[in-house]
Amino acid sequence: MPEDLNQPWWIDAIKAALIVNLVLFGFAYATWLERKLLGRMQLRYGPNRAGPFGLLQPIADLVKLIRKQSFYPSHAIGLLYFAAPVVAGATALAAFSVIPFGGVWHWGPYDVSGWVVDVPIGLLLLFALGAVGIYAFLVGGWSSDSKFSLLGSMRTAAQLVSYEVSLALSVLGVVLTAESLSLVDIAEKQQETIWYAGPQFVGLLVFLIAGVAETNRPPFDLPEAETELVAGYHTEYSGMRFGLFSMAEYINMITLSGLAVTLFFGGWGGPFLPGPVWFLVKLVVLIFIFMWLRATLPRLRYDQLMKFGWKVLLPVATLNAVVTAVLLVYA
Repeated sequence: MPEDLNQPWWIDAIKAALIVNLVLFGFAYATWLERKLLGRMQLRYGPNRAGPFGLLQPIADLVKLIRKQSFYPSHAIGLLYFAAPVVAGATALAAFSVIPFGGVWHWGPYDVSGWVVDVPIGLLLLFALGAVGIYAFLVGGWSSDSKFSLLGSMRTAAQLVSYEVSLALSVLGVVLTAESLSLVDIAEKQQETIWYAGPQFVGLLVFLIAGVAETNRPPFDLPEAETELVAGYHTEYSGMRFGLFSMAEYINMITLSGLAVTLFFGGWGGPFLPGPVWFLVKLVVLIFIFMWLRATLPRLRYDQLMKFGWKVLLPVATLNAVVTAVLLVYA
């Protein structure tokens, strides 16, 4: 990768705007795709009224959320209550900025890189943004002045912090193998050797399980368990504020899938087709796995989740990191 790219700031600005809009478009149609897949897997149609094959359903949902009146509790803590969904959505979108989706292209006198920003500690930056997003869920539930929202926010914080440990340890083997925290370097080194999904298979398995928990996807959707918590940390939210929380969860799923592609499946690498196409194909496959799990697995009780979840994942992730370190030392 050229270290000194002839890439003026306005190209970065265009890429950032393009990526934000593509991710938002992907989020909108990820909801449509999930409802369609769940419908087919459960022998029903799914959305099929708004437009051909229900393709206009995400737009109809957006219009409904925008036009719906936003109620809020009279004793809610105003600034924090309104800021929480904004922070959740902003951190989810910002996290995608460090994920590379292609190599370097030369357009006339300019170079165009397939990433918005490449920092030497890109992986740590992504985890840090995810940690900031936890505050949005926690503050949103607490500021709602509702015991159901508060319990949901505490569950969310406990779950996300717990599984972040396993998530971080699961990628330690990849970092040691690539000898870099830059996601661009990690993707390029896999293209020079092999995908890390092979030698780091245990890490990949732990990463996927912890990733499902980090995005509050079934069977780890206890923070939103309607049987005990009505809806969890966003119980008192409606309208577009509720939509921002939903958007944050879906975009976090897309971001984690993109991170898995970069860390374990060679990033944008692949024969014949352009790099972004390969990245998109791998991304869609992983997103499909997230949706498949939702249609297949039953929800765990909270005590089952805490007993058999992180207490199993943490030792396995630690073992994977230790074995990788030993192999690297004696290789």
